[in-house]
Amino acid sequence: MFLIGCSTTQRTTQSKRTAVEQLLISESIIRSLPKKPNEPLPIPSGSTVTLNTSGHKDRPDLTPDHDLLQEIVGGWLGQQGYLIQKNKEGVKYRVDIIVGAIGTEENSTFVGLPPVNSQIIPFSLPELAIYKSKNQTGYVKFNMNFFEVSTGKFVGSSSHFIADSYHNYHTLILLLSFSSTNLMSPPQLGFFHRLFNTGSTKPE
Repeated sequence: MFLIGCSTTQRTTQSKRTAVEQLLISESIIRSLPKKPNEPLPIPSGSTVTLNTSGHKDRPDLTPDHDLLQEIVGGWLGQQGYLIQKNKEGVKYRVDIIVGAIGTEENSTFVGLPPVNSQIIPFSLPELAIYKSKNQTGYVKFNMNFFEVSTGKFVGSSSHFIADSYHNYHTLILLLSFSSTNLMSPPQLGFFHRLFNTGSTKPE
């Protein structure tokens, strides 16, 4: 009877994206950019550049992620010694960021008894999970093309930048839950997570 009356409802977000989804995307972008590029970029360090991201104008639904990607890549190029300009006046090179993929994926695993609703018996059975997991992955893949602004001449391309991140929730025997992740500081959900700190929040 105790199990029949036991139920949990959770609203995961009040915003368009959960904090975990935002972290999965932003940390994947950061992880894709090494401190030093694996091979030299095709323009000399110290050059003035302006940035353009594929899909920025043609796909308004992708703009938030593409804006974030462009800002993070701009900061990384600044660390490599390049001078970033917002407009093309006096700029020698244009950097086109070609986005192959940027976003999150999710899958789940469930072993147990799913929720049961019946018109024969006067009550319903909640979900009884022996094991349940919700697995989320952030993924990014892009490269950069370099052009002379004055002539439009193609100068060269960078190698591909690829990285992912993950955050997984696990539930064992109805109530015991924990998380595994390589995010730096993911949010902790629920009383038991905060009380016992059962989640693994350290990056691997």
